[in-house]
Amino acid sequence: MDSLPLSDDRSEIVFFDVETTIPEQGQPFAILEFGAILVCPRKLTELRNYTSLVRPADLSLISEKSKQCNGISQEAVKNAPTFADIAPAVYNLLHGRIWAGHNILKFDCKRISDAFAAIKHSQPERKGTIDSLVLLTQKFGKRAGNMKMATLATYFGLGQQTHRSLDDVRMNLEVLKCCATVLFLESSLPDILAENCRVSPNAVTRSRNNGKSRPEGGLSNLNKDSVSVSSPETIDKNHPILSLAPSNTKLVVSNVAHSSNAQSDSFSSRDPQDKNNRESIGTDVAMDEKPMQYPHDSSAFSSMPQACSSSIAILEPEKICISSIDASLVPFYRDSQKIELHHDGFPFQLHCSGLKVRFGISTKFVDSAGRPRLNFVVDPLPSLCNVLDACDNVARKLSSESGSGSDWRPIVTRKEGFFNYPTIRLHIPTTVCEEISIYATEIYQKESSGFVQRLLKFDATELDSLFKPGKFVDAVFSLDPYDYHQNAGIKLVAKKLIIHCT
Repeated sequence: MDSLPLSDDRSEIVFFDVETTIPEQGQPFAILEFGAILVCPRKLTELRNYTSLVRPADLSLISEKSKQCNGISQEAVKNAPTFADIAPAVYNLLHGRIWAGHNILKFDCKRISDAFAAIKHSQPERKGTIDSLVLLTQKFGKRAGNMKMATLATYFGLGQQTHRSLDDVRMNLEVLKCCATVLFLESSLPDILAENCRVSPNAVTRSRNNGKSRPEGGLSNLNKDSVSVSSPETIDKNHPILSLAPSNTKLVVSNVAHSSNAQSDSFSSRDPQDKNNRESIGTDVAMDEKPMQYPHDSSAFSSMPQACSSSIAILEPEKICISSIDASLVPFYRDSQKIELHHDGFPFQLHCSGLKVRFGISTKFVDSAGRPRLNFVVDPLPSLCNVLDACDNVARKLSSESGSGSDWRPIVTRKEGFFNYPTIRLHIPTTVCEEISIYATEIYQKESSGFVQRLLKFDATELDSLFKPGKFVDAVFSLDPYDYHQNAGIKLVAKKLIIHCT
């Protein structure tokens, strides 16, 4: 350790990181290295540091896969101290201080707790925790592409991540300094600097001339021909860095709606096993128009202007071959990637007829501007459940293989005792037209006579009166994988809906 003086009240922040084995099925994690730095919270200067390799009780736990991840081999640790040997030093570093690190809540803290428990040593207690993965996900956003430490470091030109404990904690501190500086500058000139911040491609902002919500508290919808889809992002008005600005500084922050690909209701995502969060960030894609074919009982769809890519197939569940469903990582925003689902090698959307509404429009959840984020629940037919389950399986597998450790939320909800009564949730996305936020889904009413009329203007209250339990709906919807706020899954986003009024 270095020998700079420390405070008597242990007010320093301890940034720490553990490198571990990558366990095979049924094996425990084994700590291979511990590294930490003590940082002055007022000057952000490093006061002391400590690092040590750790010899696990069973050297065979260090597999080739583990060695490839962090470069720590059996040979490297065979003469290293055990965790019991370094436990007093680790305890003295951690106990009574603020703990900080990248994804420490989900990973490092658990590994430390398990290690102390294994040797029957008293557990170090913390004053508080700063998890930079959670903090930066909420406050800095995905402008670097994803929340992996390596990605953030590359974004700021800090070099390559070595996956060694002491190097990683120092890189963690430098990344936080860079992010805080950017946010501090943006808070000083939000109309200029924050305007160029692109956190998520599908988030919607109001015009700065129209900061207030509609008097009725909801959104209206207009003819789609006049809709302009955009994706500017602004700094979060609750950003903690804003507290750094002088109290007499007037900060203008635009209202921001959550990304339609990022979360819905309680959709939020989590970090991967390598202690980094991944979320694909993208730009808007211009869509070419292509006529779509539908069965006779959905003839209303054939007269709609179709906004779909020429390479996107619109398929009925019954026409899908389960074995032809796969997923791949495709380029998205800057150097990031996202998961895209394919059928026979092409992206696809689903067209389903006769979906029975189980629960009507929910306005329980709102965006950052207080606008309702609408969704409703329907009963899927078995053929649709089979397709969605298959999509879940391939996307979840790819998510895991690409490094995500997020909790995966199945598309199809099956509650205990009601397994034969599955449900799915369809989301109605938000976009912006000039100064008015609108719901972007095309919605039609079909009368008993067969006459179909498009709804050109509607709000949440009007939709609630239409999507009553027991009503039937025809739908075209996309399957949008997400990984956000420590949860991952596939969000079903309604593109077009026909409500049967009979």
